[in-house]
Amino acid sequence: MNVELIVVGKTDMKEVEALVTMYTKRINHYVRFAITTIADVRNTRKLSEAEQKRLEGEAILRLINDSDHVALLDEHGAELRSIEFAELMQRRMSSGVKRLVYIIGGPYGFSDAVYQRANSKLSLSKMTYSHQLVRAIFTEQLYRAFTILKNEPYHHE
Repeated sequence: MNVELIVVGKTDMKEVEALVTMYTKRINHYVRFAITTIADVRNTRKLSEAEQKRLEGEAILRLINDSDHVALLDEHGAELRSIEFAELMQRRMSSGVKRLVYIIGGPYGFSDAVYQRANSKLSLSKMTYSHQLVRAIFTEQLYRAFTILKNEPYHHE
């Protein structure tokens, strides 16, 4: 199975980028993992939130195949403990999904079209994090999930 993380906009925080790079390398020991960055929408001051979400949504949907399982990182998604997330990853891998796509949206979330295409939603917390910081948090949790599945001494319960 391939796992992809689609994110809207580049990060300008070197520390966050360093963490994401480190966890990406670690995750690739378990599965093929890639991050795809969609360019920020330009001239957003002239756009409404809905228009900005629509444009970001169109860019996201161009990267998704019909056979992909799409999971949105969304504040209204399911909240899972790390072990539960690992179990979810195991179920996805066992289900025959060839490509699992997680998506971190822009500052205003997702367009209706992206919500309609999604197979599931996952929340990392009831708290709100910057969409840049979510990249580091999610990649760490994905790495943690694989170490849990392999019974490696990273996660302590």
